[in-house]
Amino acid sequence: MDSITPLQTHPPNILTPIMIPSTTTTTITTTTISSPSSSSTSPSTTLSRYESQKRRDWNTFGQYLRNHRPPLSLPRCSGAHVLEFLRYLDQFGKTKVHNPLCPFFGRSNPPAPCPCPLRQAWGSLDALIGRLRAAFEENGGAPENNPFAARAVRLYLREVRDSQSKARGISYEKKKRKRPSPAGAALAAAALPPPSENQDILKDGWI
Repeated sequence: MDSITPLQTHPPNILTPIMIPSTTTTTITTTTISSPSSSSTSPSTTLSRYESQKRRDWNTFGQYLRNHRPPLSLPRCSGAHVLEFLRYLDQFGKTKVHNPLCPFFGRSNPPAPCPCPLRQAWGSLDALIGRLRAAFEENGGAPENNPFAARAVRLYLREVRDSQSKARGISYEKKKRKRPSPAGAALAAAALPPPSENQDILKDGWI
């Protein structure tokens, strides 16, 4: 799959509490969606590969919003802006997507190079949107306002999947798990130990 190239990030914006002078000091804070930015972590904290990639994607999207003309704030971001972001990422793609007029259209292993464009693979975009959808809600965004879960984004990903499947001659359909036949279920039941042995296993704490 193609990797998403992070853009340059800036230090995070820190929300400073407003202090009202009085006999009793009162702190007023506001709840906002955290803007995508790089955040520091303690050296002892080791993020998983998924969490690290999710943070990089979040920061990349935040940089994209800041570079947008005019600049966009996260609460104003919509599904349409997410689609712009996905199309913008295509310039960094490494997956050859054949045009319908290309002689290699629909062939998974073309025998020679062709001038067809490089795009982000559907699998990369699908995984990216999943991470950004989770990051949006983890940073205070409401699920009902999540632009990464917009219907337009889902339709776009489906369109990319279908078009790339035809162009590359690759099936993206998930294989359905076969249900065990009645005969197989009977054999599996016959292989179980007698009830007395099951009680011993539970007693010894093996399962």
